[in-house]
Amino acid sequence: MARKVTKAIFPVAGLGTRFLPATKSIPKEIMTLVDRPLIQYAIDEARAAGIKEFIFVTSRGKGALEDYFDHAPELESSLRKKGKDQLLEVLKSTNMESGAIAYIRQHKALGLGHAVWCARRLIAPNEPFAVILPDDVIAAEKPCLQQMTEAYDEIGGSMVAAMEVPPERASSYGVLDIREDMGSIVSVKGMVEKPKSNEAPSNLAVIGRYILSPKVLQNLNKIKSGAGGELQLTDAIALEIAEGRDVYGYRFRGQRFDCGSKAGFLQATVAFGLARPDLQTEFADYLRQMVSLQKAAQ
Repeated sequence: MARKVTKAIFPVAGLGTRFLPATKSIPKEIMTLVDRPLIQYAIDEARAAGIKEFIFVTSRGKGALEDYFDHAPELESSLRKKGKDQLLEVLKSTNMESGAIAYIRQHKALGLGHAVWCARRLIAPNEPFAVILPDDVIAAEKPCLQQMTEAYDEIGGSMVAAMEVPPERASSYGVLDIREDMGSIVSVKGMVEKPKSNEAPSNLAVIGRYILSPKVLQNLNKIKSGAGGELQLTDAIALEIAEGRDVYGYRFRGQRFDCGSKAGFLQATVAFGLARPDLQTEFADYLRQMVSLQKAAQ
C-alpha cells in the first residue's frame, strides 16, 4: 500500500509580471478571486486531500504572502467585540498552526523543477509529496488533489493531473504519451514538453497538480537544464519512466482556470462569483444586462 501523502510544495517564487502593475507591491498569489486570495484556494484543496505540512518556495518580495498565514490578534479581537462571529470563522481558514508551514527561498528563477528541488531537504528519502501550482485553480465537487490522493492510495507510483486540450493548444503544455488508457487513470510511457501541435503524442495535457515519488528529487540532481536554461520538472518525471517506475496521468473531474493569465483570471472570477449564493442573483442580473447592451450595440 502506498504511503500517505502529507506534505505539499507550493512554488510561489514567480514575479507575476503578467499582472503588473498590481504585482509591483503584492505577490500574485495574494490577488483575490472574488474574496479569497489564489493561495487560499490552493491551501483549502491541499487540506481536503489530507496535507498536514505546507512548503512554500518563495523569493524576495513575498513578505505579504508569509504574513497572510499569521494570526491577526488585533483584527480577531475587534471582530469578537463586535460579535462578527461569521467573519471570525472565515479568518480561521487563513491561520496555520505553528510549525505546519515552511518557507524556502529560490534565489534564481531556474524553472519549476528547480523550485521543487529547493525543497529537497524537507522531504524524507522514502516520502511521496504533492506539488500544487496556485495559478491553476480548479472548481470541482471533490477537490482535485483529493481525487488524486484517493487514486494514488490504490496504485502508487507518480501521478500528474491531466486534462484534454484542443490539438492546437498542445504546444502550451507538457503532453502525455499514453501507454494504456484505463479511463480516469492513464499509464504513461513518455512526456513531451510543449510539442508542436502536429507532433503531440496525445491531447492529454499536464496541469499544476502532482503526486511525486521522492526519487523525482534525486532525478532533479541528475538531469541537466532543459528549455530556456531551466530545470524542467517534466524531465525529472520522464526519468522515472525511463528507469522503469510507474507514472500515471489522472483525468480529474472539474474545471480548471488558468489564473496565471488575465483572461483566465477574469473567467474564474465570473465562474466563482456565479457559484456564490450571496452574489449569484445580483451578479447574474448584471452579466445579463451587459450581454444585452453588447448585442444592442452590434
